[in-house]
Parts: sequence; C-alpha cells; structure tokens
Amino acid sequence: MTFIAALFEKLLKNLGYERIQESILDKDTAIINDVPSPKIKKTLENPSKKGKTSVVTYVKNPARDLMEIMEVPFLALSKNRKSPILYESSDGTRKVKVTRHTGHFLASIYDWDIILFVASKMQKILNDMSDIPPRSMIVPRHELLKAIHRHNGRKTDIDLEKTLSRLQLTGIETTIRNEDYRYKAGFGFLDSWGYTERKEVKEIEITLSQWLYDGICAKGSLLKVESEYFNLTSALKRFLYRTARKHVGTSNEPWEFSIEKLYEKSGSESEFRKFKTKLKAAVLDGGIPEYSLKWLDRNGKSFVCFKNSTCQTIEEVCEEIEKLEKQHKIKKLDDENP
Repeated sequence: MTFIAALFEKLLKNLGYERIQESILDKDTAIINDVPSPKIKKTLENPSKKGKTSVVTYVKNPARDLMEIMEVPFLALSKNRKSPILYESSDGTRKVKVTRHTGHFLASIYDWDIILFVASKMQKILNDMSDIPPRSMIVPRHELLKAIHRHNGRKTDIDLEKTLSRLQLTGIETTIRNEDYRYKAGFGFLDSWGYTERKEVKEIEITLSQWLYDGICAKGSLLKVESEYFNLTSALKRFLYRTARKHVGTSNEPWEFSIEKLYEKSGSESEFRKFKTKLKAAVLDGGIPEYSLKWLDRNGKSFVCFKNSTCQTIEEVCEEIEKLEKQHKIKKLDDENP
C-alpha cells in the first residue's frame, strides 16, 4: 500500500468512518412501449440495423455515465478540437486513439450529454429485468433537450444535429474491451441517427455502436450523474466532476491526484503550463456538484484533493493528512536516531 493510501486509511479509521459501498443500479422500473419501427428519414448513411427499436416513454431519472469513459480520455475538452487524442496507460495495456472525420470536430465532453441520456434509459430496462435493451432507441427531441438542460429553439436544432454527427463520425481505436479484436479496428460512439416521420412530435432514432452498447449493458458499468452537472459550462469542471464521481463516488474517503496525472487523464491538447493555470482557477472557483476540491502544493509538486462535500470538509481532511505526514516523518527520524 502506498504511503498516501496508508495515510487515508489511518485518517478514516481515526475519524470512525466506514467506506460506503455504492449501489450502481437504482431500483426504479423502466417504462417503455415496444412498437413497430417507423420509417426513418436518414440525414446520414443508413447502415443495417440489428435487433428491435424501442420508443422510450420519458421518465425523469438520473443520467448515467460509463465508468470506462470516465477513466481515460475519450472526449475532447474543446468543442473545436481537430487534433487526435492519443493515450496509453503506464503499463501499456490500455490504449486509446480518437480521431475526427474530415469536416467535423472530435466529439466533446458536451456532446456526451446525449449518451448520458440514452444510457439512463437503457439502465431503466436493465433494472426492470424484463427485457434486453435495444441498440436502437427512439426518443422525443423535446424530452432529450429537457433532460440535458438545453433550451428549445432553431439554433438548438442545428447544434443537436452537429452533436449527433460528431458522436457518429468520431473514430475510436482502443484495446479496452477489444483485446481479442472482437470489434472493428475503428468505430464511432453511434452507428447512425435520424429523424422519424411522425408529424405530431419530433423524434430521433439513435443507434449505438456495438462497442458502446456492450459497455453500457455490462453489469455495474454505469454511475449516476447529478442533474446539476448539465449546468456546468466549463469543460474542465465537467472533467473534474466526472473524475470525482468515478474515484470518490459517494464514500467518505477522499482521493488525491497529482496535476501531471490529471493532465494525462484529461487528454487536454493545451500545453501543460496553461492546463495547470486553468485547472487551478477551476479548482479554486469551486461549484462542482456534490464535491469539494482543494489545491495542494507539497514538496515542490501540486495536487488536487477531491472530497464528497456531504462528508467532512475538504479543509479538515487536508489538515488531518498534513498532521499524519508530520507524525510519520517524526517517527521515522526517531527510528533512525534512537
């Protein structure tokens, strides 16, 4: 166990905390109506469909995020990124390459909101245990916009279509869940999307790629997302929330990352110096739903400490850590100089 991990464990034990085991699946029942697939007006190429299509009745329930996508950089922080995202874990087992289609930008952390909505619908079906979620779903446009906190309007229509196109046309190559090359070398987040011909309500049919679909359906793969997340306009703050949600979750146990590690996890195309400046500003500004963050400078290095804001304050946690570090150093000196 690393020194800092030992400090956390000792701190929590002294404070009388017990780690809270998170329940990833909620207990609500899905509400869906299976109907024959309507004809689709395709705005893009129409690949072959597999399985049935479900029309999902809107029920307000928590958005869901895929832990694999929260762990490593699959999404651009900039809405206008053209350069590819290249990532490889230190042990070389996890590799990610994300590229764009000519004429489009990379799918961004803002575009991902649509996947959070679709994943929540699939989670409902999984919770009900009465059916296997279809890879294609038809969702009313106005309900999608309501769920992800976007206003209705002409510009929103244009932005929504561009978002869907980026999710489809962003190319992914990865070893994650693809060690045996079961999936194609390159795929997008979506296989296709298009508007239905129903005139009474504007609906969108969304077909997930097989890789993304399999990941969402895997047991325990999704985490609830606080609705206030959709109000965050800063990409860095969205990244910080997803990092805290993935690693801290709902437990009392804090988590600490070096700035270098956060830079690697973000996939940012900014120079490290600029990233550090923007990151510090975002941390000091706060406003991350459910979590408290603190910037730490220690031994010539910088860190960010993440803490569930419903538990002990971040300042109290960091003070306890510093005390334990000092005690550890003093004990070490006493051992060396009996």
